[in-house]
Amino acid sequence: MKIRAIAALLFILLSIPIFGQGRAKITGFIRDADGNPLELVNIRVKNTLNGAMSNDKGFYSVTVSAGDSVTIIYSCLGYQKSERIIPVVSKDMRLNVMMHSASLELGEVVATAIRKQTTTLETLNADKVKLLPDPAGGSIESLVVTYAGVSTNNELSSQYSVRGGSYDENIVYVNGMEVFRPLLIRSGQQEGLSFINPDMTESVNFSAGGFEARYGDKMSSVLDITYKKPKAFEGSATASFMGANAYVGSSSGKFTQVTGIRYKTSRSLLKTTDTDAEFDPNFIDAQTYITYKPAPKWEVNVLGNIATNNFRFTPYSRETSFGTINDAKKFKVYFNGRERDKFETLYGAFTLKHNLNENSEIGFQTSAFSSKEEEGYDIAGEYWLKDAEDTGNGQEIESLEVGRNHEHARNRLRSNIINVGHYGNIRYKSNTIRWGATVQLEKINDKISEWEKRDSSGYSLPQGGGTTNVISNLFSDNELNSTRIMGYIQDAFKFRTEQGMFTIVGGIRGNYWNFNKEFIFSPRASVGFIPNANQNLTFRLASGVYYQSPFYKELRKTVQDKAGNSVIELNKDLKSQRSIHFILGSDYTFRAVDRNFKFSTDLYYKKLDNLNPYTIDNVKIRYYGENCAKGHALGVDFKFFGEFVPGTDSWISFSLMKAEQTIRNTVTVPMPNSQGYNVSLFFQDYFPGYKRIKLNLKGVLSGGLPVTAPRKGYEEGYFRTPAYKRVDLGFSYQLAGGTDEFMNRGIFGYLKNIWLGLDIFNLFDMKNTSSYYWITNIDNQQYAIPNYLTGRQLNLRLIVDF
Repeated sequence: MKIRAIAALLFILLSIPIFGQGRAKITGFIRDADGNPLELVNIRVKNTLNGAMSNDKGFYSVTVSAGDSVTIIYSCLGYQKSERIIPVVSKDMRLNVMMHSASLELGEVVATAIRKQTTTLETLNADKVKLLPDPAGGSIESLVVTYAGVSTNNELSSQYSVRGGSYDENIVYVNGMEVFRPLLIRSGQQEGLSFINPDMTESVNFSAGGFEARYGDKMSSVLDITYKKPKAFEGSATASFMGANAYVGSSSGKFTQVTGIRYKTSRSLLKTTDTDAEFDPNFIDAQTYITYKPAPKWEVNVLGNIATNNFRFTPYSRETSFGTINDAKKFKVYFNGRERDKFETLYGAFTLKHNLNENSEIGFQTSAFSSKEEEGYDIAGEYWLKDAEDTGNGQEIESLEVGRNHEHARNRLRSNIINVGHYGNIRYKSNTIRWGATVQLEKINDKISEWEKRDSSGYSLPQGGGTTNVISNLFSDNELNSTRIMGYIQDAFKFRTEQGMFTIVGGIRGNYWNFNKEFIFSPRASVGFIPNANQNLTFRLASGVYYQSPFYKELRKTVQDKAGNSVIELNKDLKSQRSIHFILGSDYTFRAVDRNFKFSTDLYYKKLDNLNPYTIDNVKIRYYGENCAKGHALGVDFKFFGEFVPGTDSWISFSLMKAEQTIRNTVTVPMPNSQGYNVSLFFQDYFPGYKRIKLNLKGVLSGGLPVTAPRKGYEEGYFRTPAYKRVDLGFSYQLAGGTDEFMNRGIFGYLKNIWLGLDIFNLFDMKNTSSYYWITNIDNQQYAIPNYLTGRQLNLRLIVDF
């Protein structure tokens, strides 16, 4: 027995090296022709079921039998299939692969390969903004609004609504830090420039719901921006009737920087409205993003921004025709007075990060935001409202209403927000673990003094005997000092089964605010699946609890003092609004006529409670200041993306939705941004046989929004604006660039491209309504006069790349 036991032991010990030589591991990185990592590349050992997929770093690992010849196949939609033959696999080895795009390269036009989307976060190409006809002056948001589930009804504003949510429900990050906007903005013509500078942007990620726990406490969407780290000297300058902008980027060893400056004026565009006025809008901002690597594993990032928005407005007169064919009205008003607004913002962010190894990173971040906002106007008007001319006999019908009004405001707001935080991430096998914690300090001072006086036929409204009354007033003198503590942890796990590839992302988020003593807890999760049976299909399922933690605007509650004046108080009992997301989505990617296409569908349902209802006037949101409503939003989004024209990316989005709220358990009404339907189009083309001429077209058609009278809630009645319809068309001609011979001569040797562009804003000159001008007759009956947005306008552009 002892001899048999010893023999068995010797057999096992001698067999270990033999069995150990039976398997070998092949690992490596997969990149495209530009050196960018490729995720979700399918790696398969030929004539076997053995395979894997690359991660977000392009890394893959596959185990094969040692001692044999092995053929490995690499495939990814949009890229040419690649094979690598290894004659003899004797031990673990590294095999890096470069994959080339399968798209046609047509001169300067190269189509982008379609990447698989296993989470709710999708990627946008920031380069498309460059030639996009945009009345807002060129912004990333102008491209975002063409995506499924996103809508806008004001071409002068960069704000947008996502699946029925308010503008305040969208969070924006730049380089991992949340950015803020001024709080007093009440119209698109005041708004100026978006914080995001497209020239400085490297990557754009957007989610319309069901986003990860690492993103903050908002109920609708997240826009995640990363700025460039140039690898060499680069730059661009643009001039147009809408303003000018320029940027320059450079790299020198451990140091990179990209700096941009922008100037915008919408004077010529505002001249197309119904108001005869002297418009003087001037908006300017400067940004810089600097990175420095003092050591191989250390990096310092600094982002700075300064912006000044000045809006001056002196109206003279206005004439507006509205109504229907059978009930046409004409409104005429003569103004006296002016408006002066000024918004100054400063933003700075600092990040220190350290790579412990190739699979882990930790960092410390701090940022500060400061705004100084001033809004002042004194504008009086004398108006006439009458039926339109009777074309039958050429005589005008008697006036329906004659009156005067006077609007006054002296509003001041100061805000200071400071963030200090830590973040980290670790990659271990198929897991990517992320965490972060932030402390935010807030200080806001708000002084509001505004009133409106109306009279009809010589009587002040509302009538008060021997006293002179105003129809409305609003006063505020408040200060907020508060602290928020936020944190999250999440894990992204990828694994493969016989059925296919799974991506699971799960995490939790917490937030405590000392102003209302509230702690909120937000679990979130998503699952992505790519079936082996058909890897052109991708399925997504996401759910989570999303809170809208109150900020200053939400806290403001209007009450009446003893004298009957409207006064703003801060409601310390206000709690976070809550939205529970359920999202089911799918993508089908395919090639047809040698081009890439993708069709996406998303079904969603959002259960809403603890709502703080609000009304919208242009882009100004006024909250009730109390949690007195509940509701829901449901709908379906479709998006068809692909090379409609060879070598270009275009898409069309279509959305159907219904968003309702029940206020004070008494009446159910639509949410203020419940449009019902939305169709948007982004289309690119070039002149056949002559690719120097390019065309960019953006179109939007969306349902009207519910509107209520001023200082009234939706529960007291509402009507809808007409549908928003707009098409903007841009032509671009490449004057010089590429292989042009004279580009190597003299000063032209420093230039890459010269583009000349012509934009036609509002191609079909459609009248869209942004808000209403309200007048009141002696019987306190109110009339809503539509405030139309901009009409058709030409814009000439010159772009020089160097």
